[in-house]
Amino acid sequence: MNNIFIESHMEEIIGRIDKLTPNSKPRWGKMNIAQMLAHCSAFQDITMGVSVPERHWLGKLIGPLVKPIIYNDKPMQPNSPTIPAVRITDEKEFEFERSELKRKIRAFQANGPEKCTTNPHPFFGKLTPEQWGKGTYKHLDHHLKQFDV
Repeated sequence: MNNIFIESHMEEIIGRIDKLTPNSKPRWGKMNIAQMLAHCSAFQDITMGVSVPERHWLGKLIGPLVKPIIYNDKPMQPNSPTIPAVRITDEKEFEFERSELKRKIRAFQANGPEKCTTNPHPFFGKLTPEQWGKGTYKHLDHHLKQFDV
């Protein structure tokens, strides 16, 4: 499983983000390209401990049981549910969101596992830094595939 803490895996993700254009269309889902970038950026805030959304009762109940979904080798399914804290519905500006997402990914990777959040994932609960690194890669990969890159 790829891990965003591995520099070559981070660079591969950044390269794919660079292939996106303002006209990129989703294969599934309701978000446009700028909203998807803002969504991924908001998720990066969670991974870095900048944002700490409240845990949902359903996540507290079943999150620990299904936690491997976020860091195993199986791709995420199209139209997977998202946590409300990172649901983006307002209009966003493509270039700004792309730049911010790349900046946050680079900062997360540069900070390394030792500075990864110790806060629980809003749905899955407690994750190790390695699980956060794999889950972050998997989440970004999922949305880049959504937009065909």
